[in-house]
Amino acid sequence: MVSNREKIKQLLSQFSGTSKVLVIINADPDAIASAMAVKRILWRRVSEVMITYFNKITRPDNLAMIEYTEAGMVPLAEVDRSVFDKFVVVDSQPDHNENFSGIKYDAIIDHHPLSCCDGGFVDVRPDYGACSTMFTEYMRSLSIKPSAKLASALMLGIKTDTANFTRQASSRDIRAFQFLYKYANMNIVTKVERAQMTEADLNFLGNAIRDRNIRDNRAFYHAGTMAKPDELVMAADFFLSIAGVNWSVVSGVVDKKLIVILRNDGLRKGAGKTAQEAFSKFGSAGGHKTMARAELDISAIRKEIKQVNQKALTQWVVERITQTAGKKIE
Repeated sequence: MVSNREKIKQLLSQFSGTSKVLVIINADPDAIASAMAVKRILWRRVSEVMITYFNKITRPDNLAMIEYTEAGMVPLAEVDRSVFDKFVVVDSQPDHNENFSGIKYDAIIDHHPLSCCDGGFVDVRPDYGACSTMFTEYMRSLSIKPSAKLASALMLGIKTDTANFTRQASSRDIRAFQFLYKYANMNIVTKVERAQMTEADLNFLGNAIRDRNIRDNRAFYHAGTMAKPDELVMAADFFLSIAGVNWSVVSGVVDKKLIVILRNDGLRKGAGKTAQEAFSKFGSAGGHKTMARAELDISAIRKEIKQVNQKALTQWVVERITQTAGKKIE
C-alpha cells in the first residue's frame, strides 16, 4: 500500500510554480472542505488556485459554511477555463456529472467507489467515510497546521458525510476528527450546524410528510417539479428516522432531470448498487452502502413509460426500487 507521504509527493509532482489550478466541485460540505485543503496544500507551490462549483447551493447550513469558513468559491458559469492549465476534481469523479466532462484532469481525489481513473494522479479510497479525512492525512504528512477555518471546514466535511460517525465511518475518520478538533473554531462549527432549514424547507418537509408513501418498510415521496434539490436530501434523511422504515427514496424533477435520493439503514443491499441497477441506463447513478443519488434524463425515462407526469414518475420510481432494493443482509 502506498503511504500518504508517497501519495502527496505524486500529487505535488503534477504541478509547477507557474501552474494555474482550477478545482471543480459539486459543492457540499465535504467537497468544499476538500477543495479548501487543495488550495492550502498548493499554497506557494503554484501560481494560482481557484475553487469553482456548478450546482445550486441552497441549504442554509451549506451557505453558512461558505460564509463562515470564507471558502472563496466562484460559480463555474463565471469561470474562463482557458486561463487554467491544471484541473482537479475532489469528492467526486469526472463521470459523476456532465459538468465535469470535457476536461483532462491532473488529479482526481475521492472516497466514492472507483468509476473513473483517467487522470494524472488518482487517489480513490471508498473505505474512507469522507474525502476530508484523506486531505487531513495529506496535510499531516506535510506537517501542515490547518487554520481554524480550514480545520472547521474539514471537521464539518467529516461529520456531514459520516452522519456524525454513524454512516460509513472508519477509525481513520475518527483520528482525523481528533486531529482537527485541536485547531477548529467550534463557534464556526456550531453556527453551521444550527443553520438547518428555512421556512420554505420546513414547508417542503411538511408536504413530504403529508404525502409520503410507505410500502414494505420503504418510505417514498415524489415532489414533482422543484427548484431546490437539497430539499430532497433533507426529506430522505428525515424519513429514515421513522420507526420501522429501512429504505428512504425521495425524488423530484429539477431542470428537466429526475433527481432520486436513496438512503438505507446499512443492513440491506447497498444503496449505491441499488441506484446503479435501478437507474444507470437513464443517467448517472451511484453512491455508498447507505446513501446514493441518481440524476436521470427525463427524455430517456419517457421512452420507457410514455408519460412523465407526477403520478407516472412516482409509480415508476417505486417499481424500479421494488425490483432492485433487495432483502436484509443476515
